[in-house]
Formats: sequence, structure tokens, C-alpha cells
Amino acid sequence: MILNRELHFTEGEMLLVKKPAGWTSFDVVNKIRGMFHIRRVGHAGTLDPMATGLLIVCTGKKTKELDVFTGLDKEYNATVILGACTPSFDAETPAMEYHSTEDITEELVRFTLDSFVGCQIQVPPMWSAVKVQGKPLYKYARKGQVIERKPREVFIASIQPTAIHIPEVCFTVVCSKGTYVRTLVDSMGKRLGCGAYMKSLERTRIGHFLLADAVSIEDLVHYRLTHQYRLS
Repeated sequence: MILNRELHFTEGEMLLVKKPAGWTSFDVVNKIRGMFHIRRVGHAGTLDPMATGLLIVCTGKKTKELDVFTGLDKEYNATVILGACTPSFDAETPAMEYHSTEDITEELVRFTLDSFVGCQIQVPPMWSAVKVQGKPLYKYARKGQVIERKPREVFIASIQPTAIHIPEVCFTVVCSKGTYVRTLVDSMGKRLGCGAYMKSLERTRIGHFLLADAVSIEDLVHYRLTHQYRLS
């Protein structure tokens, strides 16, 4: 996509970008803003820094369509570790509790995953970018503070295990906007009685937009270098 046509960032573009691990969604937006000298840039749906995968980025007049993209359903591939819990519900923070997985069977894992299909009530995790009084929750969490958060209703359309090798479980989930897969994983661990945290997460689809059609940051850098004369 990126290399086969001329892009008009100021007028407005919708880009499918592969977010790398370790980058915040804002890092991607800021990189594009700086590379192409444009002010109006935004993304449709935050990914945690450790997560990878599809991020929709809009520039110029296309930023008016961000809400449309944000409201689309999402698909993720998750890898989970059973038998331990972390404060952030993922591998960003060290495990603090360990439990035996000796009694956990493949059948029990499948049954537990099935139990999440449908409407679910979630409380955003403290280690998240949700803002309270203008500050992301994770900044409070880093200081050991716990802030009251409002529960929200989300919808799990499907959740399918792709590999079960206890204590590691991989699954694909299709869910509504606002769903925290980390919170889903933590709830999974509680229902199994052994605890769980998310080892990795990749967003593979937003609505009908696919990660397979996305471009990397390296692709964007290459485009910027090969179109230097058009941006000067």
C-alpha cells in the first residue's frame, strides 16, 4: 500500500500501521507527525506498549473519521501463562503470586474460555492509559496508588483456543471496543483458580482492516527517504 501510490498526509490519509513492541500508540503517531511534518495525526484505538499489531492512523481531514474506526470490533491473538499473577495483568510487571496448575486440564481451559462469550462487565486495569483527572492510570499505579474506576460493559463475540500446552495457552478473541484482553486474562485465571497473566498480545484485525495489509515503521521511513523532494 505505502509504496504503490502517492500519499497526501496533509490532505488526509488513513494508514494501517504495524505497531512494534515497546512503542506506545502515541509514539507511532508522533513518529509520523515528525517524519511528514504534519500536525493533525491521530490513532483509532490504543495498544499497550508491550502489545503489537494493527493500529489505524489518520492524518489531516481523515482524523474526523477516527470515531468510526474506533467503534469497530477488534481481533487479537493472545498468549497466556497460567499459574501466576502480575499487578499489570501482563508481563510488564513481575509475577507476585504463584499457584499450581496441576489440576488444570485442556477441557477445563476450553470450558472457561467459552464462559466469557457474550456481554461482560470489566473494570479498566490500574496499569492502563485510561485518564483520571487528566493523568493516565498507570502513573498512579507506579506510585502504588489505586484509583476507583467505573465498570464498563464489553462484548466478547468469540474466543477460540489455538494452542494449549499448560501452563501456556494461546487463543484468538473477537471483541468490542473498550475490551481489555489483559483483564479478560486475569478473570480467566480467577475462574480457573490458578491465576494467569498475558505474555503477549497482537491485534490482527479492526473491522474489515487486516494486519496483513499494514505497513511497518521501517516502510514509512523508507517512503519518507525516497520521497524527500516532495516533502521539502
